[in-house]
Amino acid sequence: MNLSLTLRDEKPGARGDVSGLASAPIPSSKSLLIIGLLWGMIYFASMFTPALLDDVDTIHAEAAREMLVRHDWVTMYTDGIRYLEKAPLMYWSLAASYSVFGISDWSTRLPLMLGVLALLLATYGLGRYAYGELGGLYAAVVLATSIGPYIFTRFLIPDVLVGLWLTTGYYFFLRSLEEETPSRLTCWGFAATCALNVLTKGLIGLVFPAGAIGLYLILTGNLRHLLKLRLFSSTLVFFVIAAPWHILAAIRNPSQGTVRGFLWFYFVNEHIYRFLNKRIPAGYDTVPLWIFWALLLVWLIPWTVFLPQALFELPRRIRGLRGNLTRRQKADLLFILWALVIVGFFSFSTRQEYYTIPALPGMALLVGGWLGRESASSETDSIRGAGRISSTVLLSVGLIAFAAGMYLLSVSHLPSRGADLADLLKKNPQDYDLSLGHVLDLTPHALGAFRAPLLGASLALFLGTALNWALRRRNRPAEGNIALALMMVGLFACIHSAFTTFSPVLSSYKLAVAIRQHYRPGDIIVVDGQYHQASTLNFYTGYPVHVLHEPSGNLWYGSKFPDAPQVFETPESFATWWGGPTQVFLWTDQDEPKELAGKPFFRLARVGGKSILTNRQP
Repeated sequence: MNLSLTLRDEKPGARGDVSGLASAPIPSSKSLLIIGLLWGMIYFASMFTPALLDDVDTIHAEAAREMLVRHDWVTMYTDGIRYLEKAPLMYWSLAASYSVFGISDWSTRLPLMLGVLALLLATYGLGRYAYGELGGLYAAVVLATSIGPYIFTRFLIPDVLVGLWLTTGYYFFLRSLEEETPSRLTCWGFAATCALNVLTKGLIGLVFPAGAIGLYLILTGNLRHLLKLRLFSSTLVFFVIAAPWHILAAIRNPSQGTVRGFLWFYFVNEHIYRFLNKRIPAGYDTVPLWIFWALLLVWLIPWTVFLPQALFELPRRIRGLRGNLTRRQKADLLFILWALVIVGFFSFSTRQEYYTIPALPGMALLVGGWLGRESASSETDSIRGAGRISSTVLLSVGLIAFAAGMYLLSVSHLPSRGADLADLLKKNPQDYDLSLGHVLDLTPHALGAFRAPLLGASLALFLGTALNWALRRRNRPAEGNIALALMMVGLFACIHSAFTTFSPVLSSYKLAVAIRQHYRPGDIIVVDGQYHQASTLNFYTGYPVHVLHEPSGNLWYGSKFPDAPQVFETPESFATWWGGPTQVFLWTDQDEPKELAGKPFFRLARVGGKSILTNRQP
């Protein structure tokens, strides 16, 4: 299919009530095909490799595996211990995938990748409703090819799904603004999306839409609209969907002795205390505030350069918000509030780099709506000039990135054959509480292992930004957007290649394989450190692991329940195991762990700076 013809620049059409809405330039079937192709090239193609990672990736996967094994869809467990800190919807989807397709890397990633596809389609639908066919298509293309959603779907976190329910919910809300008496479908649909979001990531699933919509109605002087939303029946729909799991979880995990049960841990510790940075135990670092706000723009790259023009179209005075807004203007205001509420909320809380991801669909919609207008404008329209300015800025960024890439290539050194990548890194454990902290470990010697993807990424950025600039100079913005989208497809392929190369540092999969080959009933696996550091052992072997560490992290609270298995070892109990008749497999990231000082041991395997040591000759 010739995309340059499909996205041919459109002549302005009738605007009507939805001022700025262009008539559909292409059939919706072609839009859906383009969205599906992008999802397939970017997300589906990367679903099968690499192996799942230690920490959040396999902690979440293990909780779903144990859900399936235990036939318990209410109380989650990991390593046989209650795991009460998360909402269940993502885990239900994983367990369902396992029951249909079996347990594998790709079946673990499948639900999240399908969630991405649903988000792209929801973004298209909302954009189409607000801005017309071309605006909806561009909004989905922007989201599909932005750097943030891709990076933060490389491991299992539900933030993209939060974005899905927000997108769907705001569609229902915008519909309600244009219905004299909002229908049951509109009101109940909005309530259902809020409930599903609560089941995805807790109370923020209600706080975010309530904050954005509340501000919208205050700014537009339309608070009375709330009374039209069938509050009683909509509230009932919300509780019918959201309440049963919470009630069952509270019943099955009551307070027991010194353990306060599910309600305190989930609502007080994991919601209120986490927001106040008083969560027990601590373990989440906080991104500096200015970086957190800046990341909202970084995660939208390369489309960030078009955001100022989209924001410029917003009314600048309160009085302008209280008139007869067109559908486009209503959408613009709601979408910017969508993003501001999320980053504003986390500005007063603990925050990780990916906490802005649910705000990105709103930003993508703003940019997509503007790109649609640019393509629909005449060649002499000032909007074309704004696009050329943005393309020049983006070309400058592309040239800088290309120069930086060439410099890094020049200082990199090819590692020797068989070298362990972990030995070439400079470890910065103080940064590992941040999700991208390991990137700071790279050294010139380590970069040598990434020469091919580094060269490919540098060329993609240079060629894509240069083509976009040249095409927009020739008044062909649609083809320029195609160049940027294809640039990102190439960039993501390079990132995936580099990620696969780096994954042994982040995963203990190969060590789990080594254990499986020698494991016999009665043997034990011990992690020299915290559980999350080697959670892949638990997932890939299917055997419980012991932890040579005081109770902490994900297992801390669940280990306090009277029926919790005794998985935490002291130095004394570990020494007894090691000197006894049982074969012990010890995971460690130390070449000579202090716990084995003066004791004989055998090295079964070493990969990614981590080893499996055993007290028996392999």
